[in-house]
Amino acid sequence: MESTILEPSLYTIQGIIILDNDGYRVFAKYYDKQMNLKEQKAFEKNLFNKTHRANAEVIMLDGYTCVYKSSVDLFFYVIGGSNENCLILASVLNCLYDAANQILRKNVEKRSLLDNLDTIILAIDEICDGGIILEADSHSVVQRVALKPEDIPLGEQTVSQILHSAREQLKWSILR
Repeated sequence: MESTILEPSLYTIQGIIILDNDGYRVFAKYYDKQMNLKEQKAFEKNLFNKTHRANAEVIMLDGYTCVYKSSVDLFFYVIGGSNENCLILASVLNCLYDAANQILRKNVEKRSLLDNLDTIILAIDEICDGGIILEADSHSVVQRVALKPEDIPLGEQTVSQILHSAREQLKWSILR
């Protein structure tokens, strides 16, 4: 009897989905090209129905491993294959959620997310490209999506960011 050993792959993520509290798509990016739009919508509806009242963080659905987190009126999902490591998927989910939390200034709700959707999409592209995880550190992601230090409230800036900002202001005041 021969067992099949799966070869490791960099293509870990099958999809990243953000749904509102009614189960409607706010954002969805599928890296698994096997589903058409109709199948994606049916999968999302089924996924929402199974998770919107559950207390778990992981669900197996239609041959996929799904990790999820909810906030106010949004549900964040990271989808992987059936044999994917839940801890890896959860680290991507946490990175996505924490980056969104920083970008939206701790106001992770549908209205705020829609107002900053361009930056959130950039953050998702920094986290994952074509199903390959690129980054799992939310601070690095936020820095890469060019959130300018002057846009970050003073209380949330690091000491180095404050010193850099002061140095820049001093440099420009001297050059005038």
